[in-house]
Amino acid sequence: MSLGPVTPQQMFFSEPLPLQSGATLPEYQLTYETYGTLNAERSNAVLVCHALNASHHVAGLDERGVKGWWDNLVGPGKPLDTNRFFVIGVNNPGSCFGSTGPMHPNPTSPVPGRVWGADFPVVTVEDWVDAQARLVQRLGITQLAAVLGGSLGGMQALAWTLRHPQMLRHCIAVATAPNLSAQNIAFNEVARRAIVTDPDFHGGHFYEHGVLPKRGLRVARMVGHITYLAEDAMDTKFGRELRAAVLRYSTQEIEFQIESYLRHQGDKFAEYFDANTYLLITRALDYFDPAAAHGGDLARAFAANPATLDKRFLIVSFTTDWRFAPERSREIVKALVDNRIGVSYAEIDAPHGHDAFLLEDPRYHAVMRHYFERIAGEVQAAVPSADEGLQ
Repeated sequence: MSLGPVTPQQMFFSEPLPLQSGATLPEYQLTYETYGTLNAERSNAVLVCHALNASHHVAGLDERGVKGWWDNLVGPGKPLDTNRFFVIGVNNPGSCFGSTGPMHPNPTSPVPGRVWGADFPVVTVEDWVDAQARLVQRLGITQLAAVLGGSLGGMQALAWTLRHPQMLRHCIAVATAPNLSAQNIAFNEVARRAIVTDPDFHGGHFYEHGVLPKRGLRVARMVGHITYLAEDAMDTKFGRELRAAVLRYSTQEIEFQIESYLRHQGDKFAEYFDANTYLLITRALDYFDPAAAHGGDLARAFAANPATLDKRFLIVSFTTDWRFAPERSREIVKALVDNRIGVSYAEIDAPHGHDAFLLEDPRYHAVMRHYFERIAGEVQAAVPSADEGLQ
């Protein structure tokens, strides 16, 4: 069942947000959506953290009739059941989907109305989590039932347990890693270089020139998209199928269907995504490394805050995900087990690569449904019955 039409909301914060870089975001707006009903005890809220090119629009239909990016998981009767949970989807600062980002006016600029552009401060996963915590508190919620995220969203879910452990009971991190490998950082750098070397980039202030660095964004998306798909899935879907009946013997024309697919994905992405946002978000991915402050020991990172030790975790990975491979999830599991922290781990044999976390795999959804049923049971058990209330 679908949630139907949903309406985004905005929340403005005049209090400056201190950032990991030492800079400060002087004021900002967060765009968010909510689904379901917050119970009287305010104990059934689940925060969903988005990945690189997603937004606050997690489920239901937006004003254009477009489904949320995790609509197959979130909704009435779905694994994250909005008949039982109050779900919050929030867009992070630096994004291009409503929250304050590079396309918004810079209040510190001496030029009235000048947008941030490349001057928008570098943000990290930890900065996003701090901003999200403020929004949750403004909503009157002192403790979330769970924080959920996939990929970069999973990094945010992990960061929640390290920065604000008292504000959540469960962490659900899907298709994620405790930090990026050198190979992943390399892919991000190639994508960034494609953008910043586009003649229309203008040092990140392309808005003032009335142009968009679409060529760079197209290439960046094509590079990224290759890493989201498993090799076998790509072979099965495209193989060496030609676009035309015969070879054209051209170095510039499209010859193979996989080329056509990648160009289509790049063209589509360049129409709606902001180049500066892409640079900011990929850098946040690169910087995330909670073990770095603890000599590279992830177990010590979890042990550093005693409030983290009583959290409960669900970690999910996919066998063909080579960008965030299962062994990276197992690193997280080992660090939790070393601290005797409660953790469930599921490794799903799925052919879809990294994109599997967005798809409706019955085994994956069964794991998620079971875990959220467990959380729902805890929420229900914590609510006093009518008879108890009369005593």
